[in-house]
Amino acid sequence: MPVRTTVDIPAPLHDELRRRAESSGTSIRALIVRALEEAYASTGKRNQVTGPLVKGKGNLGPRFPVDETPHDLILS
Repeated sequence: MPVRTTVDIPAPLHDELRRRAESSGTSIRALIVRALEEAYASTGKRNQVTGPLVKGKGNLGPRFPVDETPHDLILS
């Protein structure tokens, strides 16, 4: 069941929402609901970690270690 909520939107943002709704053939409500669903979806893809978590000086361990001992992974 839908819940009615009142939100004060600044005039410039409302104008932009109205323009986007008109150009996409949908309503302002539909744009807002879709944006909220995308921003707060509980399932779906999360951002992947693409770099080292700890940045610092030193050598990285082997990319594909032959012997997977902790020493090889951390101190190589």
